[in-house]
Amino acid sequence: MIQVGIIGSGFIGPAHLEALRRLGNVQVVALADSSLEGAQQKARALHVPHAYGCVEDLLAHPGLQVVHNCTPNHLHADVNRQILLAGKHVFSEKPLCMTGEEARELVQLAEQTGVVHGVSFVYRQFAMVQQAASMLRAGSVGRLFAAHGSYLQDWMLLETDDNWRVDAALGGRSRTVADIGSHWCDTVQFVTGQRISEVMADLSIVWPTRKAGNVARPVSTEDLGSVLIRFADGSKGSFLVSQVSAGRKNRLSFEINGSERSLAWDQETPQQLWIGERLRPNQLLSDDPRLMNDDVAASAHFPGGHIEGWPDAFKNMMAQFYQAVQDGHMPENPSFASFHDGANVMHIIDAIMKSHLEQRWVRVES
Repeated sequence: MIQVGIIGSGFIGPAHLEALRRLGNVQVVALADSSLEGAQQKARALHVPHAYGCVEDLLAHPGLQVVHNCTPNHLHADVNRQILLAGKHVFSEKPLCMTGEEARELVQLAEQTGVVHGVSFVYRQFAMVQQAASMLRAGSVGRLFAAHGSYLQDWMLLETDDNWRVDAALGGRSRTVADIGSHWCDTVQFVTGQRISEVMADLSIVWPTRKAGNVARPVSTEDLGSVLIRFADGSKGSFLVSQVSAGRKNRLSFEINGSERSLAWDQETPQQLWIGERLRPNQLLSDDPRLMNDDVAASAHFPGGHIEGWPDAFKNMMAQFYQAVQDGHMPENPSFASFHDGANVMHIIDAIMKSHLEQRWVRVES
C-alpha cells in the first residue's frame, strides 16, 4: 500500500480522499490542517488514523511516500516547495502557485528531486473529453480552425456572496480566471494538443464592494472576463469565464471546429459528446466504452447508460498519477496534468492579467 498524507481538509481535501480510497492500493494515513485540534476533528470524521497541526510534522510521518496539497491558493507555492524538498511525490491542487516566477521555481525543483508531480486539472479526465482528444489526435476532426467556449458559475452573483478567494492576498490577483478559467485553458489545450500562445483579455468587476453582514470590503479581483486566444499552430479561439451567471452552477463547455467536423462538450451533461457534420446528420456520442476509441475506452468504467461524472473523472486522474508513483518515475508524456502543465496555465493567467491592464495582445511566456 502506498502511504499518503493530505494537507488541508476543506471541500477539496475530502474529495481527494474519496478518490484515493477507490484505487485499492493507496492508504491515506495522515491529515494536516492549520490547527492540531481542527486536524484531529477532521481526521476522526474521515477515519484517517493520524492528524497533525503543521506541514513539517506531517512530512515527518514515518513511511510517508506521497503528499496532496489541498491548502488555500496563497499557501500552494510554499507547501509544494516543502513537499519537494522532503523528497515526497506531490499532487497539488490548482493553481500550482500564485506567480509565474514561483511556477518556474517549482518545475525546476520537481525536476531536480525526480519525484512524481501532478496538478488537479480534472476536466481532461472525463471520458468524453478523452474521446474528443483521441479524435483530434487521430485526425478525424481535420485541421484545427477554432476552439471556443466558457466556464460559467453563479455562486458569486449577489453582492452579499463572499469567500476568501475575493481577497487577493489569499486567492491571488486573479479570481475567476485563475479559479475556473485555468480549468478551461488546460482542458482545451489537452483536447486540441495545442498551446495557447497569445491572449487578449477584457475583465470586469461587477461588485466593486462585497458585503459580509454590516461590513463592506472593496473588491480587486474579477467576477467575469472574456478572452481572445491564439494557438501555437495559428488557429484561433475565445472563452468567457464568469462566477456571476445566474443559473449556471458549474458549466465548463467547449466547441472545437475543424476542417472535417466539430466537437462540443458540456460538463453539466458530461456523458455526451456532440459531433457536428456538414454533409451528414450530426451525432450525439455517449460514453459507452464499446463506442469509444480504443485508446481511451478505459476512461469509462461502466456500460453505456450508467451515470459517471466528476468523482469518476477525479478517480481517473488519481489512478494515472498513482500508476506513475508505483512505477517510480514521471511518464514521458503523462495524461494527468504535471507541474509543467500547472506552470503553463500560470503563465497564461499572467498574460491574461497583463493583457487586461494594458488592453493589448500579450504573448504567453514559456
